[in-house]
Amino acid sequence: MLQSFFAIFLVIALKLMLIRFFMRINNLLILLSITLIYVMSCSSMKIDNTANSCILFKEKKNWYKSTKKSYEKWEVPIALQLAIINQESSFQQFAKPKRKKLFFFIPGSRPSTAFGYAQVTNPTWEWYKLNNNNNNASRANFSDVTDFIGWYSEQTVKMLGISKKDFYNQYLAYHEGHEGWKKESYRSKKWLMNIAKKVESTANMYNNQLKQCENELNKKGFFGIF
Repeated sequence: MLQSFFAIFLVIALKLMLIRFFMRINNLLILLSITLIYVMSCSSMKIDNTANSCILFKEKKNWYKSTKKSYEKWEVPIALQLAIINQESSFQQFAKPKRKKLFFFIPGSRPSTAFGYAQVTNPTWEWYKLNNNNNNASRANFSDVTDFIGWYSEQTVKMLGISKKDFYNQYLAYHEGHEGWKKESYRSKKWLMNIAKKVESTANMYNNQLKQCENELNKKGFFGIF
């Protein structure tokens, strides 16, 4: 009789332990889900004004920290970093090139492997990760992307002698690649030269705006040019 009672007690105790265990797992999963949703919603939050760098950094304070960190490391103007991202993806985290259309309506393949904020292709991103010992870098991570732009602009200086303040040619080298710029492949692409002029104009605009809010954003007062 005593053994039967003890067995029943043991079974009940085990059931209670299992219930508590699964409740903890369930609570943990709920917490992880909420955290994931929050992170995704923050990263994909619609930006009200991408034409004003001060407003942009007011909404995305971590973006300022990332661009500033890249500037301090590579001395690539914050304004150029923003202008490239604005042109390449309009600050869309998971941007990809539009698919080609087969028979005008069937979705086909994408024209390249470009992805993320800066529309970096797979080979170029692998080159960056290898040279910076950063295998976990992601093209959908703003901090990684600003570091990439800084690093790539540094290579442009070393390989082509283009100043980091020469926004026009820096963008042409970014778009065409270093070998493409050497061969002047952009000269047969009037549309690309027009875009490079647009990037140059946008970078100058961003820089002028940043000077107006530098006291609020940066106590040191440096934005990559002044």
